[in-house]
Amino acid sequence: MTLDLFVTLDIVDDDVSAVVDAYLADPTSRTMKFGEGYRINPAAAVASYPFARTLISQPWADVGLRRAAVRAAILLAEPERI
Repeated sequence: MTLDLFVTLDIVDDDVSAVVDAYLADPTSRTMKFGEGYRINPAAAVASYPFARTLISQPWADVGLRRAAVRAAILLAEPERI
């Protein structure tokens, strides 16, 4: 899980923010480089996290709430080592 990679500093907060930004700019985004030696598919991460998947489609959800939901999905995702 992404959270585990914070301990080794393979992933830092700026890496997570970049993936969140990429997803919010293009929800169909594909696999992208993530930190030092990893990649992640933000669309798949959001799709696999029910809270984020549901919240993203709600018209009442503001940008901050959507951002938090996507961030949670990314933090719970399993990045692939490259």
